[in-house]
Amino acid sequence: MFSYATDPSRFGEWQAGVVSGHIESDGHPGVGSTCIMTRRIGGSERTSTSEITQIDPPRTWAVRGIDGPVRADVTVTVTPLGDGGQSHVTIQLGFRGHGIGKVLVPVVVRQASKEVPQSCQNLKQRLERGENQ
Repeated sequence: MFSYATDPSRFGEWQAGVVSGHIESDGHPGVGSTCIMTRRIGGSERTSTSEITQIDPPRTWAVRGIDGPVRADVTVTVTPLGDGGQSHVTIQLGFRGHGIGKVLVPVVVRQASKEVPQSCQNLKQRLERGENQ
């Protein structure tokens, strides 16, 4: 589950607007590896780069946006429940504006507040149905 929820190449399976994603690294992704994401935003495709700031499988994965006017900071935490047969996934999302992005952040937050709950529901359904294989 952790590897699926933190694999940018699979984000398009459960997140709206994701066109493609991948990690650039030598070998296994680690702190400092970059995550390249292309999303469809407002009718056009935009690519952004994030840096992995924390990775502790199977518990925690975090990235920090490093380019573009609006940069996302994302933390995924997986907490096993009971005997480990189930887990609780928490996704924290924040945005920082740079330059013109400072005035765009409220618009991005509004859009994310509409999309993120559905994306989380999509992730939950895929995990429960075993579609993350």
